[in-house]
Amino acid sequence: MANRRATPPADKHSAAPASPWRASRERVREREVKREAVIRAAAHAFNRKGYHNTSLDDIAAALEVTKPTVYYYVQNKEQLLFECFVTGVEQIRAAFREVKQLEVPAREQLKAVLRHYGEAVASEFGWCMVRAEEQDLSPSMSSHIKALKSEIDQGIRRLIREGIQDGSIHPCDPKMTAFALAGALNWIAHWYRENQSMTGAQIADAFVTIFENGLRPRAASAARRTTPRRATSRAGR
Repeated sequence: MANRRATPPADKHSAAPASPWRASRERVREREVKREAVIRAAAHAFNRKGYHNTSLDDIAAALEVTKPTVYYYVQNKEQLLFECFVTGVEQIRAAFREVKQLEVPAREQLKAVLRHYGEAVASEFGWCMVRAEEQDLSPSMSSHIKALKSEIDQGIRRLIREGIQDGSIHPCDPKMTAFALAGALNWIAHWYRENQSMTGAQIADAFVTIFENGLRPRAASAARRTTPRRATSRAGR
């Protein structure tokens, strides 16, 4: 009787079916990537032509897609401007979350936040960040924008107060100082263009250096300034 070889058992792990949830996650991620591309293209267009002079046809043409494709990712141009604003501001909000984990003086935390602030305003989203509130947006979007701007303002004021308390920031009015810092950074969006000699990061670093020189405690320099005066007064006696 001929010998029969036993058939080896099938490997249970060799032909595992692909998970349908994995494909679903990949589709979600692909949609997010395309949606981000639509928002970025809108930001570029708003920077170049302004909000009212930009149409969804312009944005679709820049992406080489049809207008209905753009509508698949956003409801209208108003939502696009709002999303551009949120995308830019989220970079600053993320910086506040990051510095909370740092065990450094408040002035160092503020520097990190202001650097991210400057880079965000110098990015393609800068125009939308500083001009969105001036456009004809719905009341709900306008109130959301005001709330986010207030959150950033209050965060800067808080770090200034903490810096005054820990001695890393020269005593000052937190509200006025926060207004001055944000106002200077916001103005970058009015004049900075990506084709200039300095990058957005370099612009942000330059501004932060100027701010730091103004915020640094000046007790030592004040003592140096008063010493000659005392010597002069004694010599005149």
